[in-house]
Amino acid sequence: MTDIFRAIQKSAIRIKDAIDTKDIGYSQQENSSGETQLQLDIKCDMIIEEEFSNVSSIHTIASEEKEREVVLNEEGKYFIAYDPLDGSSLIDVNLSVGSIFGIYENAFGARNMVASCYVVFGPRVEMVFAHNKTKLHLLQNGDFEFVKEIRLNEKGKLNAPGGTQQNWEPYHKELVDSFFADGYRLRYSGGMVPDLHQILLKGGGLFSYPGTSDKPNGKLRKLFEVFPFAFIYKVAGGEAIDGVNDLMELEYAHIHDTSPCFFGSKYEIQRVKEVYAAKR
Repeated sequence: MTDIFRAIQKSAIRIKDAIDTKDIGYSQQENSSGETQLQLDIKCDMIIEEEFSNVSSIHTIASEEKEREVVLNEEGKYFIAYDPLDGSSLIDVNLSVGSIFGIYENAFGARNMVASCYVVFGPRVEMVFAHNKTKLHLLQNGDFEFVKEIRLNEKGKLNAPGGTQQNWEPYHKELVDSFFADGYRLRYSGGMVPDLHQILLKGGGLFSYPGTSDKPNGKLRKLFEVFPFAFIYKVAGGEAIDGVNDLMELEYAHIHDTSPCFFGSKYEIQRVKEVYAAKR
């Protein structure tokens, strides 16, 4: 696992340099979702694949930017799914973005996840790695230094609701509004990584991306985004559900499969469960 952690660190340092210097214009290519890729998306995907190709313990990788998985080493035992640059469309307005990594053993799937990691590229570059504990690292002088273990409180203060409101179910809007009525503060940048990072470091709250009328199965991808953050939040003492079910108990149909998702402290997730159970 140490060699994978180090490869992610090297990738992050190279991606930081690419963000600072790379053309952020659009390419002529589309990703698996039919979205036109930024030049920076392609560059970051290439950087990560290059670094992982040097790690003999990695069997297969899957990227949000690639239609199919890529076998690197038949003798390896780890399968890694990653989003090279989540929120890359925020680069041109200079907001924080991030990379997400789900590390699975022997095959993809939530039950096979053994570690998870994400990197935030903002005013500072920070990395959160979850294995037995959820730990924060900070990039300083070309290396990542351990800062602290992250633990969520039982109840938080932040509310980050994703998706287009006009496509929400009425009961979901009532849920979101109820948190604001209780004094929760809105924190939503349009980037999954910075919003979930803020909730983690501020001690708790709720990030929600429900099924909507236009995307009933959710927008966020299980292997690249949903499972990795579910793992991180649960190791940090929080919870992660699809509205009713534990996200880490879900199956997946294909590598770009999606799911509604709710991440947060135990109190907020219990309220989500109560609302969604009543609407089943």
